[in-house]
Amino acid sequence: MLRSEVLFIGGRSGVGKSTAAEALHDLLVAADVRHVVIEGDALDLAHPAPHVEHPEAHLAERNLATMWARYRELGHHRLVYTNTSSVLLQDVLAAAMGDEPLVTAVLLRAGDAATADRLRRRSGGRLPVAQSEHSTRTAGRLDTAVRGDVARVDTDDLTPEDVARRLASLTGWLSPRPDVD
Repeated sequence: MLRSEVLFIGGRSGVGKSTAAEALHDLLVAADVRHVVIEGDALDLAHPAPHVEHPEAHLAERNLATMWARYRELGHHRLVYTNTSSVLLQDVLAAAMGDEPLVTAVLLRAGDAATADRLRRRSGGRLPVAQSEHSTRTAGRLDTAVRGDVARVDTDDLTPEDVARRLASLTGWLSPRPDVD
């Protein structure tokens, strides 16, 4: 069985994580590269928030473990995982996968103007001040807290396809990797 590989894509709200993952998916499909895309936000999205009400439950990690095991049974070994703080939790998330994956972690970054514009488009033209301020605080926290081995990609002037090509380059998934495959 091939060794698992995971690409963790993190970054503030509005930086383009989901859009970049979709563009990477399209790029990998075009090259016929087997892979899985999981939106980490959906693994514990509930009200009340499980991580607040029951932090000991580790619901996102448990759900990832279950989902990844099913994909592995089907022969997949490459995972694209998006979540704001995935780049801070890469060790915990990789451990949840259960098979010591080769990890690539990327922090997507963008300035306040670019993210505000993206968030405005996503919300239909209106951007709540609290959402904008939260995104800015998160950007600062992520940029200072990520480890040195986390790649940083500035997305301000890049198309989603440009970001996807950079992500593909960082993982090497479009090139043969004899040490992994």
